[in-house]
Amino acid sequence: MQEREELNDRTKAYTKRVMRLVDSLPQGRTAEALSKQLLHSATSVGAHYRSACRANSIDDFIAKMGIVEEDANDCLYWMELLVDSGLIAEKKLTSLMEEGNALVTITTASINTARQSTAARQPTQSR
Repeated sequence: MQEREELNDRTKAYTKRVMRLVDSLPQGRTAEALSKQLLHSATSVGAHYRSACRANSIDDFIAKMGIVEEDANDCLYWMELLVDSGLIAEKKLTSLMEEGNALVTITTASINTARQSTAARQPTQSR
């Protein structure tokens, strides 16, 4: 249970950091478009994680965590585009991108563990 609370706090902190980043970006159409995408993905990471914690089944948990994984990975993509477009220096995003990668890794591991748990519960079929 404590692990859930820690990851819930971690996803919320990640979202707050992205919010501060978005607020610091320069004005312009490209920055606005990319920041909207990034903000949407980042806010979804924590929201979908909370939803996964309330899943009705292991399959539901796996599906919802898949969305968390996708959202966290999308954040990395939008941050890469911010750097590639010259809107922010890569070194300013290093820590935030490391956290995004860590969230993807944690989420992937959770999904794999849940899948293994499901597979272990399946009765083997004899032929």
